[in-house]
Amino acid sequence: MQIRKFWLLFAQTTTVALGVLFIVALFKPELLHWQPQGASLTINQATQPVVRAPTPVESFAPAAQKVIPAVVNVFTQQKVSSPAHPALQDPIFRYFFGDRVDPRPREVSNLGSGVIVSPNGYILTNEHVVEAADQIEVALSDGKTVPARVVGADPETDLAVLKIDATNLPAITFAEADSLKVGDWVLAVGNPFGVGQTVTAGIVSALGRTHLGINTFENFIQTDAAINPGNSGGALVDATGNLVGINSAIYSRTGGSQGIGFAIPVSIARQVMEQIIKTGSVTRGWVGVEVQDLSPELAESFSLKNAQGALIAGVLKGGPADAGGVRPGDVLLAVNGRAVSDSASLLNLIAALKPGASADLTVARKQQSLDLKVQVGRRPIQRTVEQPQEPEAN
Repeated sequence: MQIRKFWLLFAQTTTVALGVLFIVALFKPELLHWQPQGASLTINQATQPVVRAPTPVESFAPAAQKVIPAVVNVFTQQKVSSPAHPALQDPIFRYFFGDRVDPRPREVSNLGSGVIVSPNGYILTNEHVVEAADQIEVALSDGKTVPARVVGADPETDLAVLKIDATNLPAITFAEADSLKVGDWVLAVGNPFGVGQTVTAGIVSALGRTHLGINTFENFIQTDAAINPGNSGGALVDATGNLVGINSAIYSRTGGSQGIGFAIPVSIARQVMEQIIKTGSVTRGWVGVEVQDLSPELAESFSLKNAQGALIAGVLKGGPADAGGVRPGDVLLAVNGRAVSDSASLLNLIAALKPGASADLTVARKQQSLDLKVQVGRRPIQRTVEQPQEPEAN
């Protein structure tokens, strides 16, 4: 009987103990100091306060209202001779009628956009919008149409400055140079397809795009804001309506926007604009070298640690670089202490030099670093730029 009472007491005690342990494990697990054996898990706990995403923009209307009055539509007319009739290729026809062409000229129209940069009538646009135009008209935001003339153009950056006889115009506000970041909101304002003033929104997809074959000097802003034919020369502005670029080209297989547009940064546009207004043209430095990008294989063959720099493929005889001791096969590493990353950056560094000044070039030659001094010349004007298959001016 006593043994039975003992086992009954033991069973009740065990049941109560297990119940208490279950309740503690469920509601106060920190009171239990033992941990189960097996795989361990380490979690990286953030020590900094959580940074919330910025409040989404409710409307771009204030920015659009700020910039629309400063963006104009540009219409051009060009008279060209009609091509000769195919019959003129027949020698018998030419024997009886002679080498005649249709004397009647025909007019070719073009449209684009422009940005008012000063209240006294200066307008910034693309060079290809007004190239070879015989007549240029500008339609202001109030509907008024006025004639315009070309102050100067720079084909190597595809920029041109127009002038109209008007005062107290609503000029655009320039953003700070290099203030733009990838992911920033931007608006593209222009006259696509001639339908009228249009605003599209997107973000900055990339900065510093080069090697596109569109211009000689390239440092494009890439955006997914819809840019279409007719937007050329229009404004790319930030979310507050400040100018960050001039819309220039699109990457398209169909001729319409596919989410890849390119704009010339405001830093380049302003520099070119100010030179054109002041002197009527753009002056750039030149040293007379032909360069190519340095591939990893070439860098290894020259015993260089990385592929930074530009390979001198040719040197113009009697040019500044030749007189300064630069030789084909040299790898140009720096210009006045500024590192050269590739051929595009070298082109920009050389162009920024003042003609007549001296420049220090750092080159690698036969596993040695040399410092050479050259007298900078003036870059000859290049009228033609080879156009690529895919990116196209609009």
